[in-house]
Amino acid sequence: MDSISPFEYVTVLISIILGLGITQVLTGIADLIHQSNRVKLYWPHVLWVIVILILHIQDWWATYDLRSEASWSLGIFLFVMIYPIILFILARLLFPFGLQEGTVDLRTFYFENHRKIFLFGSVLPLLSILDALLVRDMWIDTQWLKLFFPALLLIMCIRKKPTAEWVHQFIALAFFTILVVTIIIEWNNWTLSN
Repeated sequence: MDSISPFEYVTVLISIILGLGITQVLTGIADLIHQSNRVKLYWPHVLWVIVILILHIQDWWATYDLRSEASWSLGIFLFVMIYPIILFILARLLFPFGLQEGTVDLRTFYFENHRKIFLFGSVLPLLSILDALLVRDMWIDTQWLKLFFPALLLIMCIRKKPTAEWVHQFIALAFFTILVVTIIIEWNNWTLSN
């Protein structure tokens, strides 16, 4: 009987957490579709849902790059687990908890919860940078653009004065566009092989 590799062992839990996050997103989407007659969509919210779903899939895909790690310490494993955990929390924060009676206005929901979403969202690029430097041995010069996003989201979190709606729309569109462009540019690098 063959034993499993350390990579196979640790990725089981990572896959479970990512699977739970994807389940949250898909369940939220299904709930909104099921209740569509009383849901008022808000396009920046929809873009955030798509971004978080894609980030879940991207993280699961990128985890395969760690297959060459011969040994895993608990510290590295716990660090690698933080990203999927934050994604799971974001997946949960993006949807109303138990759809209420009456109309579900996702614009109102978004503006009531954007600070929490931005706070957790600002952690993701920072974790990505640390992962690239500490786990994947990448250089900081390839990571500089990622520093802009946590700063922008943190500024949006701590502002006491409400930010203009167009700024929120711009940020959602920018994140979505950058994610799509990155996928297109990196398309050939997203190939699984032995």
